Amino acid sequence: VGQPSAHAYLRLAPARTPSIANSLVLKDGDLFFLCEPNGDVPIGRLHAAGLYYHDCRFLDGYELRIAAHPLELLVSTAGRGYQSLIELTNPELISPTGEVVAHLETIGVSWTRTLDGSVPALYDTIAIRNFEHQKVILPLTLALHAGFQDVFSVRSLHFEPPGSVQPPRVGGSCLDLEYLGQDGITRRVAVVFSEPPKHWDRTTAYFSIELDPRERRDICLAVTLSEVKEPGDAPEPRRPVATHDPLVIRHAKNEDAWRGEQTKVRSSSPLLDAILDRSFRDLYLLRSVLDGRHYLSAGVPWFATLFGRDSIIGALQMLAFDADMARQTLRVLSSLQGRAYDSWREEQPGKILHELRVGELAHTGKVPHSPYYGSIDATPLFLVLAAEFFAWTGDRATIEELRPHIDAALAWLDDNVDAGGYLAYAPTSGDGLLNQGWKDSDIGIPGSDGRPAEPPIALVEVQAYSYLARVLMADVFRSLGETERADRLRQGAAALQRCFERDFWMESRGCYALALQRGGSQVAVCSSNAGHVLWAGMASKDRARRTRKRLMRPDIFSGWGVRTLSQVEAAYSPVGYHVGTVWPHDNSLVLAGFRRYGFDKAALRIFSGMTEAAMHVELYRLPELFAGFSRADYEVPVHYPLASKPQAWAAGAIPYMLTSLLGLRPETDANRLNIVGPVLPESVDWLELNGFRVGPHRADLRFERARGGVAVQVRRKDRPLEILVEL
Repeated sequence: VGQPSAHAYLRLAPARTPSIANSLVLKDGDLFFLCEPNGDVPIGRLHAAGLYYHDCRFLDGYELRIAAHPLELLVSTAGRGYQSLIELTNPELISPTGEVVAHLETIGVSWTRTLDGSVPALYDTIAIRNFEHQKVILPLTLALHAGFQDVFSVRSLHFEPPGSVQPPRVGGSCLDLEYLGQDGITRRVAVVFSEPPKHWDRTTAYFSIELDPRERRDICLAVTLSEVKEPGDAPEPRRPVATHDPLVIRHAKNEDAWRGEQTKVRSSSPLLDAILDRSFRDLYLLRSVLDGRHYLSAGVPWFATLFGRDSIIGALQMLAFDADMARQTLRVLSSLQGRAYDSWREEQPGKILHELRVGELAHTGKVPHSPYYGSIDATPLFLVLAAEFFAWTGDRATIEELRPHIDAALAWLDDNVDAGGYLAYAPTSGDGLLNQGWKDSDIGIPGSDGRPAEPPIALVEVQAYSYLARVLMADVFRSLGETERADRLRQGAAALQRCFERDFWMESRGCYALALQRGGSQVAVCSSNAGHVLWAGMASKDRARRTRKRLMRPDIFSGWGVRTLSQVEAAYSPVGYHVGTVWPHDNSLVLAGFRRYGFDKAALRIFSGMTEAAMHVELYRLPELFAGFSRADYEVPVHYPLASKPQAWAAGAIPYMLTSLLGLRPETDANRLNIVGPVLPESVDWLELNGFRVGPHRADLRFERARGGVAVQVRRKDRPLEILVEL
């Protein structure tokens, strides 16, 4: 069976699989795992669960049974991110001859599962306890299956791998599963049990568990993954662990070390503290490494890799808390910046990538993601991140290091505008994305008649990003003493703004159009994208006010957040990936735009909606998106079945919203922090930022509700840092 082309599975939604909304999700480095809440990875069913590494789902089946029965779930959690804890009990267990093997709920099973991405390996301990008053003999099986599917194949439900799956090898306590890829890489799953099974049936291990009353017995196993080009290079499989404590301690130390340098946040609201703690934990989990540099992978399971746009926005959201992530992200993206013209991968000199994949289909050229450059907004956002990084850190050495890449990105902006002066896209690769802004599904950019806009398409928010990139880079060049170049960038931004206001504004609808399409006509729909114009500061004051008013009407504001598309539009769907759902990252930019123009009440409504949505979801983890149903109709946010979780720019949304509400604006060159018009959410009486960094200097700040506003107390600061408060 031949592989489908990439366009078959990069279209209407992230994937064609069943829902992953209730999945347990673990991640450590480039290794991640999804399973059912009871710990199973179903065998013989279409699903997204399994053990993934480097864009390959190695293990796609893993089932625990006692007397051929699945167990009943009591509770499960993956709160630590790298580890899950699952408690199970038994239904009434009857043997094939009709005898009772174990009475209802007399067997307890505690299943501890921990990832170690440095190996990479998964470690399991299955503890079985007998709560009967008599001895039991339990026939227990663990069935495993390795399909070695590329992540694109999983997303498309096209599970036949192009290479060769080898016959399984079993012996004693070991099971070896191997796949010879068309890319010349041998992928292997090595399973080692703590004791030999009673017998094997292909890839199913059979155990006979004899337990006296109150007795416990553990079955431990390690699942080691490997990728090698030469068969003899395969590493030795890991042995099972007697206890997970050393792994947990090491994970905790690594996370503490990462978070130790970050700004610490504490408030009067336990809910806000819990949401922020989850946000920072998830951002830690989503870190990945390329050539020794960290970046934020976009999200699990579909986008657990480097995405230009997502990694940039995640780093932007974290600047007030951890500027080093921005530094490393800029370096990673610079190393992969476009250098040539390649229509298959949509590469151009100076262009920042959209997506990097390292799986078999990318290696063999069946998809163009090695890397793929089909993004119209990653390049201006790269410049925005570089400028904001400089504003927060004053790190001239890094900016000088990045200078050739900044110059190339600015040249790309100038060289790729259409006749109207706008950045627009029309795909050049048959297997690439039809839409190349953040709403990149096929129907993500609909016209007023509900049909997709016709390329070339100039998106409203992309022009705003291009404007902001020029404005902010002008500030950078001015700081570096290059006033002439700064002036040219400012002039270019002003010229773009004049044309933009003329061409994108919809007077009759009180909002900016979603885009311009073929022939220069407006894509005349009301969408959240218009809020990004306010984030960039591109809108006139009056039009910013009217846009805010339009976005907060009930047809767009759901009560939880701003929908991607108004309910009155022909293409609206509450579960359309980009045409009616609510995205936390999108709302974080809209909120920041509202704050820029002084629309504090609207900003606080968005913040309250998002934090209250987080209150209703497991672990306080905001997903990639949720459905656009009104809060008035349903008292909880309705999940989107295929939403990634954790997801980088969703995890960064609340920290970034908080940065905006507190009015934090650095001027590192002047050793100054400006705090402009700080506001606190209604549920928060006070909030502290400890170890807050502006350039090389640190400060401890306390924001407290006071009569008529918010009082700011500077508890400690390094000299010569100056802190100015404008209430």
